[in-house]
Amino acid sequence: MRFLRFVLIVGVVLGALFVGADRWAVGYAENRLAERLQARQGLAGSVEVNIHGFPFLTQALSHDLERVDLKLKGVDAAADGRKTRLTELDASFREVKLNGSYSGGTAKRAEGSALISYADLTEASQSGVNLTYGGAPGKVKVTATVEFLGKRLTRDVVSTVTLVDANDGKNGKVVRVRAESVPGEGIPGVESAVRKRTDFDRRIDAGLPSGLALTGLTSDAEGVHVTLSGTDVVLAG
Repeated sequence: MRFLRFVLIVGVVLGALFVGADRWAVGYAENRLAERLQARQGLAGSVEVNIHGFPFLTQALSHDLERVDLKLKGVDAAADGRKTRLTELDASFREVKLNGSYSGGTAKRAEGSALISYADLTEASQSGVNLTYGGAPGKVKVTATVEFLGKRLTRDVVSTVTLVDANDGKNGKVVRVRAESVPGEGIPGVESAVRKRTDFDRRIDAGLPSGLALTGLTSDAEGVHVTLSGTDVVLAG
């Protein structure tokens, strides 16, 4: 009886030690991954990493992770010499197969979402306009000031923000902002002058992991929301 009690106590202690070691290991891995992402991306904000599944050590030894969630803030996506900041990016990677050196891996599937605040979208326009919520999903209000025939004209227009195919042969997507109409006050050339400021395209998928694509877009009072998904998504670092 005493022997069985001793075995039980030893088993409980060893189990607690294993759980403690496993939780320490997953915490260490999460922190290291967050540090690498912060350095690699030069992020303006924070990085949160959550590796799911128990035990972690057996997953790591087999090079197969059940699920890895990332929450990034201040992600810069640069394309064609222009930068667009993703205010927040949340992504979940499933069935991640790590390479032999643990320096990267491939997720069987992934999904997520990104937020572009109106402040960051205004910065991305690079045309001196100001963007705010347009009062309905998929709408933004664009305020632009132009010099026309010696006069300084300011116009507020309601624009539609959509996700369209990029015309660069790379099968990507761009965020397109187009004014529905521009008050011209009957002056020839006013509309075209305003549209040069209010209408623009920006590509934001250039900095995403290979295989992760933009799939949808809408807007609300918080900003522009983009959904992402993909298969065989390559992860580095």
